[in-house]
Amino acid sequence: MLRKFQAWKKSQDLNTLSLSERKDQVTQHPVPEHIAIIMDGNGRWAQKRALPRMMGHHEGMKVVRHVTRLANELGVKVLTLYAFSTENWKRPKTEVEFLMKLPEEFLTTFLPELIEKNVQVRIMGDKSELPAHTIRAVDNAIEKTKHNTGLILNFALNYGSRHEIMGAIQSLVEDVEQGKVASSSISENLFSSYLMSKSLPDPDLLIRTSGELRLSNFMLWQLAYTEFWFTEVLWPDFKENHLIEAVEAFQKRGRRFGGV
Repeated sequence: MLRKFQAWKKSQDLNTLSLSERKDQVTQHPVPEHIAIIMDGNGRWAQKRALPRMMGHHEGMKVVRHVTRLANELGVKVLTLYAFSTENWKRPKTEVEFLMKLPEEFLTTFLPELIEKNVQVRIMGDKSELPAHTIRAVDNAIEKTKHNTGLILNFALNYGSRHEIMGAIQSLVEDVEQGKVASSSISENLFSSYLMSKSLPDPDLLIRTSGELRLSNFMLWQLAYTEFWFTEVLWPDFKENHLIEAVEAFQKRGRRFGGV
């Protein structure tokens, strides 16, 4: 009973703190090095307001800016955002075309700040199927931020984990057949080096919005020991305090990685 009261009292105390004060408290403890987010709920957010689904995606893009800024301020090293999956091509053509324009709009308007804040932009996914204007915008942002040494803002764009894993297997098999790799040397670390995330640490914290409780083909190999945090909040309604709440929850968990 005492523990329940103490937990309730602590939650009440947190509710009285300003965002700045909560940020200060969070940064007194280890923050996740790599946060991955499945940004879900844009369409439902728009439908609840009798708006076109595209309006939800546009509002969601604004949230990316706020979350990126806060993650950078907290000292997060990598922020991976699930922007467009390999399955999203099944959506209506007009919606897909709109989604393909968002990286161009986002990176054009936000790029000066990303450069100023020392943020490095990366992409994880199959670029070959993306429209030329999307590729140009992404490549421009990657080129202009490649020497930045702060937060890595990693967009999973036309990304699917099964596609990634199959591609890694095929590349590894080819290297074994060509004598570049000995089959006896295959390990988890070696296999990881064939994935699209090869230069990044595995996520410490996965956030998924909108109340859905599934991974949706996202970083299946990399999330083996990641802490999950789910929220009913739709992505366009996701605020800085929600990210703080997720990090606070992460800091309360004991990560044993299979140990005692």
